[in-house]
Amino acid sequence: MNMKVGLITYQTPHRKTEEVLQKILCKNYHLKIFALPFIHRKPRKVCFSHRPDQSESVLPEALAQKHDISYTACSKDSDIDFSCEVYLILGAGVLSGDCLKGKKIINCHPGIIPSSRGLDSFKWALYLMKPLGVTLHYINEEVDSGEIISVVPTHVYLSDGLESLAHRHYQNEIDCLSRFDSFLAEPNNPFEDIEESRPMKRMPYAQEKNLKCLFDSYKRRYGI
Repeated sequence: MNMKVGLITYQTPHRKTEEVLQKILCKNYHLKIFALPFIHRKPRKVCFSHRPDQSESVLPEALAQKHDISYTACSKDSDIDFSCEVYLILGAGVLSGDCLKGKKIINCHPGIIPSSRGLDSFKWALYLMKPLGVTLHYINEEVDSGEIISVVPTHVYLSDGLESLAHRHYQNEIDCLSRFDSFLAEPNNPFEDIEESRPMKRMPYAQEKNLKCLFDSYKRRYGI
């Protein structure tokens, strides 16, 4: 019997949802989409966007209709039922304890847990000279602290620019989520002994302006 996989996303066009879905359609899983309300916020001023515009996509409901996938528009996260063996977070805020209870919910965090936690992990890793990678993990009620399944480093090249490295890092996240089944079968974490840090907030604009100056030093440390 095919594995039942729930995809948790937003009720708005969402690029990451589309990209991961396109990669796992060929696996013949029994898929269900659970879409949560999306709150539009005023855009922040940034020096550069390290992730592509997630609105450049189509509605998850349209994807569900195209590929004959069950679609549920949820008014709250506790509306996500218990019908799936595993759930992938493709787009969601902090999930409630009622939602988490009794479910295996997997997230791919764009940083190496527990060293890079919270928001803007890509930028903070560069700023604090930490190794770059993504972490596939089960989620619990604490921020980026659930059981780790696998950590996949993001390769850094001496010829990288900020934009090319950010793009590769994002694609690493998409690839890791799309291959969650392989990582469940063969977990791997080359950073088991990495130091733990507190969760970070969004990087202030004043600090972000220094990233380009710090980037050459970062590449010398981690680049190949």
